[in-house]
Amino acid sequence: MQKRILTLAAAAMLLSAPITDAMAAERENPFLKPYATKYEIPPFEQITTADFIPAIKAGIEEQKTNLLNITRNRAVPDFDNTILPLENLSPILERVASVFYHYDAAMSTDEFAAMAEEAIPLLNEANNQVNLDDALFQRIKQVYDNRDKLGLNAVQKRVVEKYYRQFAEQGAALPADKKAQLIKVNDELSKLFIQYNKNLLGATNSFFVTVYDKADLAGLPQSSIDMAAEEAAKRGLNGLWVFTLHAPSRLPVLQSADNRGLREAIYKGYTSLASFGDYNNYPVIEKIVKLRAEKAKIMGFDNFAQMMTSRVMAKTPEIATDLLMKVFEPAVKRSHEEVADMQALAKAEGSDITIEPWDYYYYAGKVKKQKYNLDESELRPYFSLENVLHGLFTAAERLWGIKMVEMPDAPKYMDQVTVYDVQDAKTGEHISVFMTDYFPRATKRQGAWMEQMQSAGVYADGQYKRPIVYNVGNFTPPAGDAPALLTLDEVETTFHEFGHALQGMLTTAPYKSIAGTNVDRDYVEMCSQINEHWAFTPELLKEYARHYQTGEVIPDDLIAKIENSSKFNQGFVTTELAGAALLDLAWGQTDGEGVDVPGFEAAFSEKIGMPKEITYRYRSPYFKHIFGDDGYASGYYTYLWSQVLEADAWELFEKNGVFDKKTADSYKKNIFEPGDTEDAMVLFKRFRGHEPDANALLRLRGLDK
Repeated sequence: MQKRILTLAAAAMLLSAPITDAMAAERENPFLKPYATKYEIPPFEQITTADFIPAIKAGIEEQKTNLLNITRNRAVPDFDNTILPLENLSPILERVASVFYHYDAAMSTDEFAAMAEEAIPLLNEANNQVNLDDALFQRIKQVYDNRDKLGLNAVQKRVVEKYYRQFAEQGAALPADKKAQLIKVNDELSKLFIQYNKNLLGATNSFFVTVYDKADLAGLPQSSIDMAAEEAAKRGLNGLWVFTLHAPSRLPVLQSADNRGLREAIYKGYTSLASFGDYNNYPVIEKIVKLRAEKAKIMGFDNFAQMMTSRVMAKTPEIATDLLMKVFEPAVKRSHEEVADMQALAKAEGSDITIEPWDYYYYAGKVKKQKYNLDESELRPYFSLENVLHGLFTAAERLWGIKMVEMPDAPKYMDQVTVYDVQDAKTGEHISVFMTDYFPRATKRQGAWMEQMQSAGVYADGQYKRPIVYNVGNFTPPAGDAPALLTLDEVETTFHEFGHALQGMLTTAPYKSIAGTNVDRDYVEMCSQINEHWAFTPELLKEYARHYQTGEVIPDDLIAKIENSSKFNQGFVTTELAGAALLDLAWGQTDGEGVDVPGFEAAFSEKIGMPKEITYRYRSPYFKHIFGDDGYASGYYTYLWSQVLEADAWELFEKNGVFDKKTADSYKKNIFEPGDTEDAMVLFKRFRGHEPDANALLRLRGLDK
């Protein structure tokens, strides 16, 4: 643990080291030219906080010049003189933005956060500079209108159509006065997103619960107790125990702590995150919702949800809501049965309580143990992070023909990061760079995610480059003498995010705008969610799940228990997810006038029949998917939409064999490699043989009975 503290301090110093005039004269900003590193991995050890703003400004100037080169070109607009230059409008801006956004989520020191407040409006300005350039849009429109006469192949036509659609969606076709309004709204929203994320990070880091009596730790796994003791020691509270809201600290308390008061304190701390005081996100949300409604009106839509769903497979909020309710209602019904089981068990134990939300995880675990004789604390010793990664990479080699070769000398922004050269298992050909960063720290946002620092595609020099992809998590770190021992949920998350990484790494699409995960939002989660299934297949478990102390392979009886309990608690899991997705769509359909955030949530919960024992997976003040930026706004439903695709696709693997080579090759060819070269439904049907069956999800979760 001490080593990790020193590592974090060193990383913070690296980011915040001041650059004097003399030093600036002696060194070149690393973002201003192509990286000289292997595979052009960013030279993190050379990058300082002071490099970002100058590089962003230089990138904006480069972008202006290249925009003028396109719009002042007197030749008739075509793919080569208009669309291809857009793919590489500013190499400088692309390099600096990819590192900036990664650091903003995973390495946000105080100095970096202060710099980001200046940087994000500049980056927003850079986007507006492109998206609202009328001369540029007219050239794109001319290529679009003549796409059938220009001798383009099918993929090039799709790229043209995508650019035209995206520019129209960003307001390029608006009259000048509307564009001015849109720029103003976008600028205000970007500032609110900064504030929302800053509040959330501050609220998360400021909350903790101190335990003074060891008796209050009853039921907790020793690894969680050790971690809490180390956290207390870091705060100068030797001999005590400190629990935080980071998932590796929070979840074991909710799942295992016998002390109901401790569970309640952690639960209420989490569900009231960023809801009061200096970090209150309520007023921020109110402004965001109102501005989004205004933005939708500017763009010609009745509401924000209508605008956002029009761009993806769902097409309307009504269609998305209909899908969600088909899943939500049977899930709620099942959750009532789950609560009844918990209530009965509590009564049998002599506990005169009514099940509350902070009891759900705890009593669910007891019921699970009673029904399946499964205690998750029995399982964790078999799931050290090292073993889980071995399973992850073994499955990737067997299914997709790739091997992961560690690059110990590659540039890193922290010692905790591991970098891999992803190679073709047969030929050794380079396919991608893959980076991992799995443990929580004060400068990292909660959650887990995949992104890329370099996309596959043709670059300005005409070279086709392979991607640089990374996974970030907040998993249980090593504690005491034990390595990082993951929960089943963390194992699943590791496989989930690697599924995203596979889609980014294995793409063969020729252009950056359609490569990898640059697909419709309600299609992108399919690859991540289907990859979760391999985590607990008996064949793979025998390969990687070994006791960290004895090396013993996980016993057959534990594998059977995992398998038998796989559909357990799906009422809760599906209700909290579908409920959050419905809440998101509801926010997108309000005009924001006079909105009261907690009141809105409460009224909506009553409207849809949200069980009182279950809270939305994310309440609005910490629902960063939809209020931290526009990424999943009015689109959180896509997780369930994609789960329909994933459930249907997985049934084919189950039918043919989960490691069947023919099925895996078809999936790789039709799902991973194409990116957005063809319509998502066409690609899915080519793999599966039919349109997605919504009932497959109910079957998968055992909700069809």
